[in-house]
Amino acid sequence: MLRDGFLGNRASFMLDFVVVALVLVVPILLYSLYAVKVRRQYVRHRNLQLLLGAVLLVAVGAFEVDLHLVQGGWENVVAKQEPPLTSEQVAQVRTLLRVHLVFAATTPFLWLATIVLALRNFSNPPQPGRHSRLHKLLGWASTVDLTLTSITGLVFYYAAFLAGR
Repeated sequence: MLRDGFLGNRASFMLDFVVVALVLVVPILLYSLYAVKVRRQYVRHRNLQLLLGAVLLVAVGAFEVDLHLVQGGWENVVAKQEPPLTSEQVAQVRTLLRVHLVFAATTPFLWLATIVLALRNFSNPPQPGRHSRLHKLLGWASTVDLTLTSITGLVFYYAAFLAGR
């Protein structure tokens, strides 16, 4: 069982894995939007979105299991740091985590709604249609939410594992 990460600090393996996923997901998401908005590649857009959704579902699910069942919670992972964080730093990290969780908690619901409605309401292969207007609205909301999830997750990771080291 891998209890320590691979990015050069004492974060868990799964936390490091999710951080790498957060770094990669936004450029892939932007490429998917480019494919549909500029290139009109609707099938590529659909496939990239389904791939991103599946990869993130598995990665975040494994991360949550690891964090809560294996590691015993985020505070146990942070406590492994050398030198340890001060109580003020832990309080700051806790606040950053709460901000991150606002976005992280809503992203899967927005993305799931966007994907399920798209699969139900677009033809196969997908083409613009009556559902396009709502899909664009949900898609942009999902994109902004996922981007903020990524940014706030990276800020949390930096504060908890890299700042002051």
